[in-house]
Amino acid sequence: MRVQDQFISILIPAYNEEQGIGETLTKIFDTMDAAHYDYEVIVVNDGSTDGTAAQVKKFPRATLVNHSRNRGSGASTNTAIRHARGEICVMTDGDGTYPVQDIPRLLAEMDEYDMVIGARVREAGTLKVLRTPAKWFIRSLASFLTETKIPDLNSGLRAYKKTNVFRYMHILPHGQSWVSTITLAHLSDDLEVKWIPIEYYERKGKSKFRPLQDTYNYLMLVLRTVMYFNPMKILFPIGALILVIGILRQLWWFATGNLVVHSSNVLLVLAGLNVIMMALLADLVVRRARQ
Repeated sequence: MRVQDQFISILIPAYNEEQGIGETLTKIFDTMDAAHYDYEVIVVNDGSTDGTAAQVKKFPRATLVNHSRNRGSGASTNTAIRHARGEICVMTDGDGTYPVQDIPRLLAEMDEYDMVIGARVREAGTLKVLRTPAKWFIRSLASFLTETKIPDLNSGLRAYKKTNVFRYMHILPHGQSWVSTITLAHLSDDLEVKWIPIEYYERKGKSKFRPLQDTYNYLMLVLRTVMYFNPMKILFPIGALILVIGILRQLWWFATGNLVVHSSNVLLVLAGLNVIMMALLADLVVRRARQ
């Protein structure tokens, strides 16, 4: 069945988004009505302490789900997915940063892809001096490990299939790294992912970005997720590097006239071989688990 003929679920995790959620919902309803989609809009109020819920209640067509406490944007997204009636889901933020009028552009590609992501053409968030290099490094590392050029790893505007997300629900975090994890999971599992360029606007309300903690969390997320799907990609290069260093060090000793086999070099060679063996064993376990 074509996506145009399917029921679409639009999911919005929201925490203290009183300033932006109303405008976001207005644009979504106007856009989807004009595109003649059959759809629903689900907003998960993640324990907000402002008037987010009151703003959502002004829209009778929106489904409001409340968390009694703040559990994280990832947990809110999981809640929204469990409430979704459609197989095709579109997620966005409630802060007005994403061009929700581009949702039909994403949906138009879903007949051929498992996930379509809006790739932001510019950084409009707070603390740009810290965000930009950190995101570039993490995105480059993720691109190398997944062997895929990733224009935007953690965009919050994307369309995907609910059944695919349920496959990875057990590894999806409750925090902001949910979107990065689901991107890496799709790529590591060889699912079809497409990026389309979108604008990105200044957010309405206070940013929740924490420079040091969030950068560290995203880095660990990339390594952990790729390890889960393809441990060889991380462990084998590390083991090979240690092995080569040990061999080259010993060859250097021989070349300089020292014919003694040094224990430190032997330990490096053995450590490298051990890591390589761990990589092979981990890869075997992952492949058996997928069967």
